[in-house]
Amino acid sequence: MRAIIVRHGNTFAPGEPPRRIGARTDLALVESGRLQAQALAECFNGMQFDRCLASPLRRTQETAAIIAPYLHPEPAIWLREIDHGPDEGLSETEVIARVGARALADWDVHALPPPGWIVDASARVAAWRAFFAGMTGTVLLVTSNGAARFARIALGLGPARLRTGAYAEITAGAVTAWDVRP
Repeated sequence: MRAIIVRHGNTFAPGEPPRRIGARTDLALVESGRLQAQALAECFNGMQFDRCLASPLRRTQETAAIIAPYLHPEPAIWLREIDHGPDEGLSETEVIARVGARALADWDVHALPPPGWIVDASARVAAWRAFFAGMTGTVLLVTSNGAARFARIALGLGPARLRTGAYAEITAGAVTAWDVRP
């Protein structure tokens, strides 16, 4: 049993200011994001995935298609990015001005969402646990940072960031790699 969890590639071009983009903003990959996905595909060259689950958002579907073009990604709503509520589309500076740096630190360290964010942490943890309990073979999961953090929580670990174009590996219920960029 092996799960490869991938965060989609970049959705902002170089020089374009990044913003909080969640479940309500369906961005495509930019060129650097497609290159990240291609690097992941090369990293996994020779690995045969039995299934591919992906968030229904374009950025995850595109990443999955580049990594495993021989598989049709199964849409998995529980892998969809979280909803940043009133902070959707805002810069990090604007988000900090609204919620404060402490609220963002609590999100990063404890997975406690800032006020107004729609996360449903218990449902996400339950979905990851159900996936791990029924997992067979080697499965590629393509998602976002907001959703991926709950995989670790489901395994009894603290949340950790997964950068764009990076992957994690869970083998037999243990994290064997996290936030690896090829």
